[in-house]
Amino acid sequence: MDGRSGIQDITLFDTSAYEYAIAGEVRDFVPEGVMGAKDLRYIDRFCQFAVNAALEAVRDAGLEIGGGLGERAGVVYGSGAGGYTLLAAQSRVLNAKGPRRVSPFFLSNILPDAASGYIAIHTGSMGPNFAVVSACATGAGSIGEAAEIIKRGDADIMIAGGAEAPITASLYAGFNALRAIATPEEDSSRACRPFDRCRNGFVVGEGAGTVVLESWEHAQAHGARVYAELVGYGSSNDAFDMVASDEYGRGAALAMNMALRKSGLEPQRVGYVNAHGTATPMNDRVETMAIKNVFGEHAYRLAVSSTKSMTGHMMGAAGAVEAIFSVLALHHQVLPPTMHYEEPDPDCDLDYVPNAARPVQDLDAALSTSIGLGGHNAALLFRRV
Repeated sequence: MDGRSGIQDITLFDTSAYEYAIAGEVRDFVPEGVMGAKDLRYIDRFCQFAVNAALEAVRDAGLEIGGGLGERAGVVYGSGAGGYTLLAAQSRVLNAKGPRRVSPFFLSNILPDAASGYIAIHTGSMGPNFAVVSACATGAGSIGEAAEIIKRGDADIMIAGGAEAPITASLYAGFNALRAIATPEEDSSRACRPFDRCRNGFVVGEGAGTVVLESWEHAQAHGARVYAELVGYGSSNDAFDMVASDEYGRGAALAMNMALRKSGLEPQRVGYVNAHGTATPMNDRVETMAIKNVFGEHAYRLAVSSTKSMTGHMMGAAGAVEAIFSVLALHHQVLPPTMHYEEPDPDCDLDYVPNAARPVQDLDAALSTSIGLGGHNAALLFRRV
């Protein structure tokens, strides 16, 4: 809400061979309070993020782990890339010392579902458990699918979200090869400029976001702190290209319309959209078009913002973290800004909450959208309680 960017120079690997090397890096992360030093030697950074965020969420929900949350609690948790930090480290071991020195914990800890497994172990959640993997739509898809499990009666509590730790030399080289990385000038913190006419690419980020979903009856019974109600979830694919979005935003619009239809809310009830908003020229234009296709004239009365301007793009974690931002916007009745917005783009002509948080009144519903490589789209619609 303060508009401070967390985008800085990368410290996690040697960047001397890279022309531009900035990211939304998690600084001063201390996981030792949750995991033992022995475990941390082989548990990937994305899993460390996931477990820490999950335990924070469980405590915030007022749930007692004690002997475990039990058979009616489950986990749906994803990562777009999985354990690439560990993969890179063990590849170095293999090259330097040979195959006999590779860790026996290597394979089980690089899998995208390692996070959901570790969260189950740390919370004693014995119910439905799996990972959603849908690139940058992973976090949102995890929350949506977890809600469906509760709706069909297979669980009372679901821990859901996404985590990513993609700031490694190989992945960063791959992002550069896509030619979609922002090229900063003097101030790295201002590199990500969603919806601005001069935007020139996204900035990689890392982190995790976790929510606890409960049936209304279960939440009421134990006095949970309820921030919002998840009333709609949509998932779709562009069926167009593995990298580029459909130029008319049809897939993204399909996911948004699905979430609206399931919610039963009139489009006019939605007052805020936390956009995917990567700051690439194509994504922001296509997403703006999709929002206008879904909401018609009401699109010009909506507030739309991209918090990636401050966090960077957390890939598989992005949809979960941004869903949390959307929920907190409803709860606190204040909208997070799109930072570094200076020059309007004729193709991006909505209200992007430029450069400062905005207090609001009577914000009733908020939509969070996610768009991923492979054409994956997800949308989550939340209503104020």
